[in-house]
Amino acid sequence: MAARIVLFGATGYSGRLAARALVARGAAPVLAARSRERVEALAAQLGGLESAVADVAQPQTIRALLERGDVLVSTVGPFGRWGEAALHAALDAGAHYIDSTGEPAFIRAVFERHGAAAAAANVGLLTAFGYDYVPGNLAGALALREAGERAVSIDIGYFVGGGAQASGGTRASAAGMLAAPAYAFCGGRLVTERTARSVRSFDGRPALSIGATEQFALPRVHPGLRDARVWLGWFGPASRALQAISAATSLATKLPGVRAAIEAAAGRLVKGSSGGPDAETRAQASSSIVAVAADAGGTPIATVRLEGDNPYDFTGAVLAWGATAVAADRLRGVGALGPVDAFGLDALEAGVAEAGIVRDEAALPRLD
Repeated sequence: MAARIVLFGATGYSGRLAARALVARGAAPVLAARSRERVEALAAQLGGLESAVADVAQPQTIRALLERGDVLVSTVGPFGRWGEAALHAALDAGAHYIDSTGEPAFIRAVFERHGAAAAAANVGLLTAFGYDYVPGNLAGALALREAGERAVSIDIGYFVGGGAQASGGTRASAAGMLAAPAYAFCGGRLVTERTARSVRSFDGRPALSIGATEQFALPRVHPGLRDARVWLGWFGPASRALQAISAATSLATKLPGVRAAIEAAAGRLVKGSSGGPDAETRAQASSSIVAVAADAGGTPIATVRLEGDNPYDFTGAVLAWGATAVAADRLRGVGALGPVDAFGLDALEAGVAEAGIVRDEAALPRLD
């Protein structure tokens, strides 16, 4: 019998997409959110699902939802402000945990601070299990497998096309990222660096350096890896300007009290989940993920490109795929896991395809 799935943040923008995707996969999740009226209405719309009230301001209400062996899916962000409550509730209950964050600081905390506790509790933690950063893990692992032992570095770029627009949650997370340290995997170890420290291009398309899960997860599946970098190419020509803003912000936050002031201002100006692009707008957008594995001399030896659905629909769909896979006892490990060590490369490729992103065999992009 499949384990019970609890979706926390079900009435938010990403939460609604995940709820519908779960139902489309035949699951009957428990929907949880802070507004009783809204969560009960959504549960009724989706066929009379069970619903509950839970709020990060009252962590015990999240813990009360969970039993050992459950699967908790959290879409309540920005995770730097609100994510810890759900994570701690899952660990305390002995429940598996999946979230939709894209925030480097939260990702790092999951891997470095909570992985051991999850392993001791015999549960898995799957952080950033959406467009941020499942397809890049897949593309990177495929490129490394094709490159073989000669590969010592991997560069992964995320791009969008069409009518892409950011949701309120995405804008809030991005605002927080500028004020928080990020990281890269260089010389065989994780090093701290600011978001957008570097800019490089794939096929002439500029992208900013970011912290993601690939820097933690891909060295596990390719032990010879020495360098792993992830790049966000959503901003086009504005990438250089954002790099300058990041540099200025990084310098400013070294002064006492400045980081807290920036984070407080971001909290006032960007309120988190406030809706996002509608279905018609999302249908005009697409995703493109490029991974290039290189040898010790920097020569590319394997390239993989994935193409497909817009980031938001993909996130809802892959959260649903991951949650139902965990609920069906298909998780291959415990602790803080990357997508590949969680499910295996072939199973992950099939799941990502089900969620709407597939390999493009035709194009072999150049890494500039």
